[in-house]
Amino acid sequence: MTKAIAQNPVRLADHSADWRMTMLAAAALVVGTGGALGAWLLLKLIAIATNLFWFGRLSDAAADIAANHLGAAVVAIPILGSLVIGLMARFGSEKIRGHGIPEAIEAILYGESRLSLKVALLKPLSSAISIGSGGPFGAEGPIIMTGGAIGSLFAQCFHLSAAERKTLLVAGAAAGMTGIFGTPLAAVLLAIEVLLFEWKPRSFVPVVVAALVALAWRPLLLGTGPLFPFVARGLPGIGVELGVGVGIGIVAGLEAALLSAMLYRVEDLFHRLPLHWMWWPAIGGAVVGLGGLIDAHVLGAGYVNIQHLLDGGLTVRVALALLIVKAVVWLVALGSGTSGGVLAPLLILGGALGFLIGGFLPGSAGYWAMLGMAGIMSGAMRAPLTGALFAVELTGHFEALPITLAASGGAYAVSVLVMRRSILTEKIARRGRHILQEYTVDPLEFLQAGDIMTRSPATLPGAMPIGEAVAFFTEKAIHRSYPVVDENDRLLGLVSRSDALRWMDIDTEDAASLADLLSDASQPAAHAETPIGAVADMMVETGVGRIPIVERSSGRIVGILSRHDLLKARSIRRRDELTRERLLV
Repeated sequence: MTKAIAQNPVRLADHSADWRMTMLAAAALVVGTGGALGAWLLLKLIAIATNLFWFGRLSDAAADIAANHLGAAVVAIPILGSLVIGLMARFGSEKIRGHGIPEAIEAILYGESRLSLKVALLKPLSSAISIGSGGPFGAEGPIIMTGGAIGSLFAQCFHLSAAERKTLLVAGAAAGMTGIFGTPLAAVLLAIEVLLFEWKPRSFVPVVVAALVALAWRPLLLGTGPLFPFVARGLPGIGVELGVGVGIGIVAGLEAALLSAMLYRVEDLFHRLPLHWMWWPAIGGAVVGLGGLIDAHVLGAGYVNIQHLLDGGLTVRVALALLIVKAVVWLVALGSGTSGGVLAPLLILGGALGFLIGGFLPGSAGYWAMLGMAGIMSGAMRAPLTGALFAVELTGHFEALPITLAASGGAYAVSVLVMRRSILTEKIARRGRHILQEYTVDPLEFLQAGDIMTRSPATLPGAMPIGEAVAFFTEKAIHRSYPVVDENDRLLGLVSRSDALRWMDIDTEDAASLADLLSDASQPAAHAETPIGAVADMMVETGVGRIPIVERSSGRIVGILSRHDLLKARSIRRRDELTRERLLV
């Protein structure tokens, strides 16, 4: 007969939070501090590398690569830095290659949120060398990987589940992003839209705590106020502005799709080279150096360029160089597999596009550049809420949020229609793993057993002699198992075909009926209001494939839920998606 552990009643509630959430929130205090310190250290390393490579001095003061006087020697610096990156990846850790966010996503979804100490140490160092030697990248991808590694390593010191490790990994990533940019709201939204793949109190609350802790540390480490303040002037009339915002967003979404397609074309070309991948970054570095000869503004992270775009202080020639030359050197360098982030380059490319469009519009060019930044981030990363809020947090212009949302929404709409995957998930898909970036309510959680169970199931009476039960399973049984009930239809247990086969080989004379053999059995059962997800968990835990559904008060069996019945939940969701009908006539 089928025996199994007794099941505790399912606690029905709107959310699945328990007191372990407070433990994770307390851990996020430490992780948030680590993320903020990691951001500070990364920026210092970038400054030191920049001064060493371009000015031959040991200093952690901010330096503008465009102010160098190396002449044609500018080509050699990115090559030198890229050679170092190739060696670090070859003999240190291959996981430092790329821009960090896809690697973080892959660790979350497929690696049980485990990141190594080696990655935590080598990723910021390699990114600092890459950016400091002129690589056209930003610090946000590396700090997301580094902050995530801090959270993951801290979690690995304790007995936590993979889901709880994920929470602290993402909390560290959000803290690092907040430390770099001073944008806690956008960091939390990025966590939700790109990294967490869920929206639960267990993950949301610790991520918020970590981001706010990093924000609290920021004045002591990096300063206060928006990173890119500027004087904004748009159009009179909110309706006109919203329309223009959507238009800029659509163009930025097309730009994001083009950049993503070109990036992976470049990556494919590198894979065809008859060289070990360790040497690819040096080839990318040569292209970066040549781009620097054309215009030194395309070198490095380019945060100064973002400020100039917003201030409207660039000429059309420089803006075109940022739009075209920056795109080329960034695509080639990133496609070569070096270390660096995508967000700052995207902000520059989207900002340059908005700046140039703004030359034909009333208002300040910087205002339209801000919309271009919101649009391209939304379109490339498939994070529309993050893109809209990130632009206003960076600049301090929260009054422009409806307009940046319009640009972000327009870019997102275009992006999802013309691109199958984002610039982040395409890399993961090329490794054979498909990711669905849509949040929906799991039908196993909102449907209840009573919605899909088979009602009035076939049962066997407890008074049935064992011999008759064996004959029944031998000759007449349709299902693999059947509920056994007493004279009042109360559940006694479950018998299966394997039970009948076993009874054929044992002496059952002392057990005249099924009820005699089931008297000491413990049978898993559920109620009509039990979420079918809990029933599915019960099947996994007990190995029982058919769960009786009983009345809570009387214990009478009213239905049965099988594995096949669980598939009905999928068919209900599919019917809602595909069936189109007119209800009003």
